Amino acid sequence: MKKLLFACTLCIGWANIFAQSPLYIPPTITSETINLTLQEGTTTFYEGIETNTMGANGSLLGPTLILQRGNTVSITVDNQLPDTTTIHWHGMHVAPQNDGGPHSIILPDEIWTPSFEIMDQAGINWYHPHLHMKTGEHVSKGIAGLIIVKDDEEAALELPRTYGVDDFPIILQTKGFDADGQIIFHTNLDTSVMVNGTVKPFVEFPAQVVRMRVLNGSSQRVMELGFSDNRTFQIIGTDGGLLEDPVGLERYRIAPGQRADILVDLSASLGDNIQLMSYASELPNAIYGATQPGMGAGMTGSLIGYSSNPLNGSDYEFMDITVGAATVDPILTIPATLISHSPPIEGTEDISRTLTFTQTVMGDLNGPFKINGATFDMDVLNYTVPLDNIEIWTLTNQTPIAHPFHIHDVQFYILEINGSSPPPELSGLNDVVLVPGAMGSVKFIAQFNDFANDTIPYMYHCHMLPHEDMGMMGQFIVSAGTSGITSDEHNKAFSIYPNPSNNGKFKLDWTASYAKPNSYQITTLDGKIIIDSEIPEMNDTSLEIPFSAPGTYLVTLVLDQSNITRKVVIF
Repeated sequence: MKKLLFACTLCIGWANIFAQSPLYIPPTITSETINLTLQEGTTTFYEGIETNTMGANGSLLGPTLILQRGNTVSITVDNQLPDTTTIHWHGMHVAPQNDGGPHSIILPDEIWTPSFEIMDQAGINWYHPHLHMKTGEHVSKGIAGLIIVKDDEEAALELPRTYGVDDFPIILQTKGFDADGQIIFHTNLDTSVMVNGTVKPFVEFPAQVVRMRVLNGSSQRVMELGFSDNRTFQIIGTDGGLLEDPVGLERYRIAPGQRADILVDLSASLGDNIQLMSYASELPNAIYGATQPGMGAGMTGSLIGYSSNPLNGSDYEFMDITVGAATVDPILTIPATLISHSPPIEGTEDISRTLTFTQTVMGDLNGPFKINGATFDMDVLNYTVPLDNIEIWTLTNQTPIAHPFHIHDVQFYILEINGSSPPPELSGLNDVVLVPGAMGSVKFIAQFNDFANDTIPYMYHCHMLPHEDMGMMGQFIVSAGTSGITSDEHNKAFSIYPNPSNNGKFKLDWTASYAKPNSYQITTLDGKIIIDSEIPEMNDTSLEIPFSAPGTYLVTLVLDQSNITRKVVIF
């Protein structure tokens, strides 16, 4: 009976069957010493069904980290999962060795201890795993948490700030479940709608100005947010923090990875009952979540399972809200102005770059998708960015579907979307932008300041997790001088495979056009030499190296005139 029940609910949508539950509010960590334990557990999303999940300091999601700009935090991430993973501080401006990208692996039963100064302005960020080809699984199963940064400029404004009372964390997700009630990932049957891990949640908001710190934490789905009574709400901030002025809207489009700082005035709404909705029926085609996810005939049919998902192209409810009594000393007005911005000016850039999104198979929306004709390779450095460079990146999307593009390290200002200035609600700092499909384009400007590292890269990628896991990603280093890793010529001259490696060995290859290397070294990231060995005379262009100690290492080929260095990850 259970298998039949779950098979049926997948077809018609879980949320129409089960009763409401109170909205879960994640706990907070406010200290400068942060301990996160990544663990497995079970969660009851639906009565009588235990679902296997993952979380940080619990079975699902993680605590909200509340950080103060200017403070230095010390973090311990203890990986008690049976799987290797990473933790990325999405949106945070940190050095690459602290960023938690796919090179900073945390093996099972090991810990990672990043420490960094909070340099971001007040805003909403989040943390989640970022292991290559495993991000979708680990995030879908539950590891994610909000980061709220505070600063003096934001503190001077009259805004709601009492966590869980007039200032609410709102993590929006859709998930897919199999017939046994277990989470499936990389699926287009993400028919379960939840907020903070709660299906069909209800909550009481006070009759005053209420703040919602919204994250689209779904794997793929774009949402068109609004309230059931079509009331106007105010967007006061996006990914990178506050805007200059609030922007009043009835709808706000939010793509995977994006955040929105929203104020809604409920001071005249005591006793009202409203719903937070996604009006997917209003999404234009060529967006995941719309009736037609791509442009062109047959695009729905080309995305496996898409047409069977009742959420696509339909309006659906996230959360039921009842307006109760106001708190003591409530916020009853919304500031007319917020903060000032001084974006880099177009024309002052040091370089412009163009990234082009393409399909592997024309008309197939299942992927893999490519950036500049290639899928991600841990061993290939795509760009070297000089420290303090001001750069303009133009993203051109030749695929039929919109892609939410995310870059690590920096926040950017959007200059153009399809050749026009961005709408006011996107005029602030962002680290994710939805690039329209079918020859759509986005142009942004950013400055790559503060952090340089010639061995550990930052990522850029599509934040639709199936696309990312299948290789729609690249990497760059920010360099204060000559790179120790690669030039394009060296990329072609030296390779390591498999990388990552989990079979106790890896192989070095070099091209015959290069002089034969004299020796090789394997070192830790902090410079400790593990192996320093000559290359045997019999090896003309390749060498197999037995090496089974798990970790991340630098492998250097020593030539007569120069060295070539690559990174290798051993599981």
